[in-house]
Amino acid sequence: MQEISALPLPAVRLHPQISDDALFGGLNLSETLATGKMAHHAGLLSTPATLILTMSERCTTHLAARLSMALNDDQGHCLIALDEGAEDDEGLAPALSDRLAFFTDLDGVALGDVTTAPAPSTARDIARVTAAPETIAQIAGLCDSLGIMGARAPLFALRAARAHAALMGNTCVTTEDIEAACALVLAHRATRWPEPAPETETPDTSPEEPPQGSGEMQLPDELILDAVRAMLPGNLLEKIAATKQRSAKGAGSGAKKQGNRRGRPLPARAGRLGSAARVDVVATLRAAAPWQTLRARARPEHDGLHIRPGDIHIKRYETQSDRLLIFAVDASGSAALARLGEAKGAIEIMLAQAYAKRDHVSLVAFRGAEAELLLPPTRSLVQTKRRLAALPGGGGTPLAAGLRQALTQADHATRRGLTPTIVLLTDGKANIALDGAASRAEARTDARLIARQIAATGTGSITIDTGQRPNPTLHELSALMGGSYLAMPRADAHRVSAAITTTLDA
Repeated sequence: MQEISALPLPAVRLHPQISDDALFGGLNLSETLATGKMAHHAGLLSTPATLILTMSERCTTHLAARLSMALNDDQGHCLIALDEGAEDDEGLAPALSDRLAFFTDLDGVALGDVTTAPAPSTARDIARVTAAPETIAQIAGLCDSLGIMGARAPLFALRAARAHAALMGNTCVTTEDIEAACALVLAHRATRWPEPAPETETPDTSPEEPPQGSGEMQLPDELILDAVRAMLPGNLLEKIAATKQRSAKGAGSGAKKQGNRRGRPLPARAGRLGSAARVDVVATLRAAAPWQTLRARARPEHDGLHIRPGDIHIKRYETQSDRLLIFAVDASGSAALARLGEAKGAIEIMLAQAYAKRDHVSLVAFRGAEAELLLPPTRSLVQTKRRLAALPGGGGTPLAAGLRQALTQADHATRRGLTPTIVLLTDGKANIALDGAASRAEARTDARLIARQIAATGTGSITIDTGQRPNPTLHELSALMGGSYLAMPRADAHRVSAAITTTLDA
């Protein structure tokens, strides 16, 4: 906080549940009621300041939109978001994080490790720094290579490079400035990692001289990418490797529900008495206060406050339902023992984390001509180990029956208030249709039909291909379900569990 206080703007603390009145200003309720005249107060965003958003992982979409609007207006605000989330699925809203230039991981950093920064560069110093057109094109090309969409990232990187050059006392952007800026601005925004270019024989030529007057030498993209890779968070490359195709409902956490009794508070809304609604007294008084003078003149015989039905505001809260992971495991063929062992280990690993993440698990095994529910939704690790002690294996592959049984369990879970996600482990070689006929063509057709039904219900899904080689048919089936596809041949329980967790939290 000592370094934050050194910034030229005054520091203003925000909390995730701050109201619009506190941000933009509004009616001064106490003064209005005391004087009988309309009185307003200024908001925290009325003057430029360094906004410090604490517990930003709890920032609502409503607040994220308000702060994004304030940053877009370019009123001179500076935002510092302090993410204190303990889980991977907790974090700042993407719309707001996209407007922040830098990301700093403070895990394992002690207070004594923070050193005093050099004197900051002024706007006049940065304005003197020039950047060659080749530098701008190179930064834009790096953003494209890393899968970074939008114009904010390259603009932030260019501004950071100029600021770094001014800090180092340079008048033009150098290779060191480009490397530092790309590592600071682009590393945490990467959504993919570029494949290495094939090696080709090139003639031995002497290095070219930099253009006269440019004052800089072009740094190869490979060296800048190495610097960006060094700045990546530890698990970001794993998240990039995991497919991020998910249903619109999402699978990273339980579905959000609104109520009027408990949960995270939401802004009050106009309502009416009755239906077990809880009246928000402060919001109701705010709505009635501007009209007190007129209402008192209309009814002088009535002393006190004049409250009309249209002034009533009710409280609202938001809760998050628990998540259910439905493992649909292929128990057919000679490799059934290995697949069931992987599923058993993955379920036990994920159940160990269920109490912290509010997860339930369920197990559906399909083999022969039908699918069977082996484990109802549970969070009990002891019960799970007993049910998984002896799992059947062998026979045909009724993939459609397994998907139908998983969809049935997902429908039951939704009615119970859970948010289901289907995790399918199979090699995709379906050969048993829904009617029990041994026909590969009918089996594939039935599986596609159930996959479309899963997508229509909005149920999240993850397909793990356990075959020796990726199966294009299974990839297509996963796309029909609107879920994620992961090819993981010979994966053990830890890899399966890590892949599922990474995809859910992506």
